[in-house]
Amino acid sequence: MLGMMPGGDRVRVESAGAVALDELMATGVHGQPHIDALAARSAHEIATLIWNYHDDDMPAPPTPVSLTIAGIPVATGRVLVRHYRIDEEHSNAYAAWLRMGSPEQPSAEQYARLEAAGQLELLDSPEWVSTQDGRLSLSFALPRQGISLVEADW
Repeated sequence: MLGMMPGGDRVRVESAGAVALDELMATGVHGQPHIDALAARSAHEIATLIWNYHDDDMPAPPTPVSLTIAGIPVATGRVLVRHYRIDEEHSNAYAAWLRMGSPEQPSAEQYARLEAAGQLELLDSPEWVSTQDGRLSLSFALPRQGISLVEADW
């Protein structure tokens, strides 16, 4: 996903769900999940990488995410959004391997399924989304230990 980020400029990200660096270093992430992001832009694209991290790898409900991307040319009016995901159910060969019983010597069929499960998946089909005053607003749920890449092109 990082390799898919545009080669332009890194842009500032603000997250109400981020754990402060001092706290992260001192105590880790044991209360609320650490929801943070990294974003970059080029002439016709903005991409945002958003993660939901927690030190305790235990089941938990997904965290609602409200993503607002600013700086889109107002005249554009809409952008093509692609949303990729890695989590327990998407783009995860390890989780698929666990679900098939952790075979030491996967069969040819199991190996093919693992190979397919390790490919980066779109969460939904790409779609054109309207912008308002140069802003794109999206809402989605991000599972614990999940990461999303949201690309917006115009």
